[in-house]
Amino acid sequence: MFLVRRSPPPPALAMATLRVQPEAQAKVDVFREDLCSKTENLLGSYFPKKISELDAFLKEPALNEANLSNLKAPLDIPVPDPVKEKEKEERKKQQEKEEKEEKKKGDEDDKGPPCGPVNCNEKIVVLLQRLKPEIKDVTEQLNLVTTWLQLQIPRIEDGNNFGVAVQEKVFELMTSLHTKLEGFHTQISKYFSERGDAVAKAAKQPHVGDYRQLVHELDEAEYQEIRLMVMEIRNAYAVLYDIILKNFEKLKKPRGETKGMIY
Repeated sequence: MFLVRRSPPPPALAMATLRVQPEAQAKVDVFREDLCSKTENLLGSYFPKKISELDAFLKEPALNEANLSNLKAPLDIPVPDPVKEKEKEERKKQQEKEEKEEKKKGDEDDKGPPCGPVNCNEKIVVLLQRLKPEIKDVTEQLNLVTTWLQLQIPRIEDGNNFGVAVQEKVFELMTSLHTKLEGFHTQISKYFSERGDAVAKAAKQPHVGDYRQLVHELDEAEYQEIRLMVMEIRNAYAVLYDIILKNFEKLKKPRGETKGMIY
């Protein structure tokens, strides 16, 4: 009979723990308390105030222009005289015969537009100066509330996860709002880029009326975009206020705990 020697069982694994210095934990607790206080102040007074302010902004005459042609900004781009242009073209051909191709190309690149500086549409710029601080503000407040919500997420474990599911739904909404707000800055930059290109084309080919009209069309489109962006910011405050207020207990205490845990 052969005896089989069995190896001794491995020692029980100790639970993984992270040692945190009391003074470090105290700093985190102060941050949490300050964040919770700011968030509750946002929900209790700041969000309702912003909803009212933005709603009033949407009702101002500046954002309710019925005749969009009133937005048209002057384009100081003179239309050339056909006779003079013909004479100029003949002189240009004669000059091209006398100059080398490379030098001619350099002169063309250095040539400025046949007009003075063309300003931005002042009405659009004034509205954007009011809109951009609102975009910055709502983005910062959304970031603060998102951080608050993440700090309420309890330790991951089985059972009683309905409150956690509510937190996840609200977090998805916040992520969607944040993505939409990021697109506002891109849209504003795109407007100036496209308008600048249209003005440059109108200056280079002043006899083409379509380029002039394109500038005005871009202004009208941006005006409508500005109104929509103000509306979206107002709605973001309203939706966040409503969904957090309705689910505040589940968001703050998803499992009926006294406080959330940082994970």
